[in-house]
Amino acid sequence: MKKQKNCINKKPIYIASNKEIDGIYNLNLLTINYKNIDIDLTKYDALIFTSKNGVNSFSNSKLQWKDIDSFAISKVTANALKKSNSKLVYEGISGHGDDFAKELIIYLKDKKTLYIRPKKVVSNIKNILKENDIICDEIITYETGCRKILNIKKLEKNSIIIFTSPSTIDCFFKNYNWDDSYTAIAIGDTTASYFPKDKNIVISKLQTIESCVQIAKTL
Repeated sequence: MKKQKNCINKKPIYIASNKEIDGIYNLNLLTINYKNIDIDLTKYDALIFTSKNGVNSFSNSKLQWKDIDSFAISKVTANALKKSNSKLVYEGISGHGDDFAKELIIYLKDKKTLYIRPKKVVSNIKNILKENDIICDEIITYETGCRKILNIKKLEKNSIIIFTSPSTIDCFFKNYNWDDSYTAIAIGDTTASYFPKDKNIVISKLQTIESCVQIAKTL
């Protein structure tokens, strides 16, 4: 667990991510295992990325992919594509998998598409596209797992905890016990739906980490 400097909030704020934000504690709960990728990309007109991990999996491969039209679910994923000097065509608005798929329909008509995904997904991107007569294959390029935190310390009373994906909720509860004084913030409806039903959670309307942090600072 890493604390950033200048934490001036009365309530400590934690984020279930390794993203460093001034004044926020990090809970690095996930492990990422990348797969060896072997696929012929010459038959594809478009690539769909739903996380920066998917982008990293391609960037670390020997695939020739950067001239293929790429579609990003969010700003974070889009920024990862920009850094890789790939051909970013579209940045998603909603940040939610199913809604993102619906956004793409108009762009992907008559295009053969490859969806780059983790082993476990919570959205229906492939099926939504196929239902709209869009050819969509998929490839699993990475798998997320839970990190076992050694010498674990109980979080302080009244802590605010930001969850950035369903996986972070699962991994949090494998390492920590929940205290009723805690406040949870979810990056969106999908993530919130994985939170225990008997516990309250605040849902960010904008599906960005920055929005979650702003909410946390007002609590």
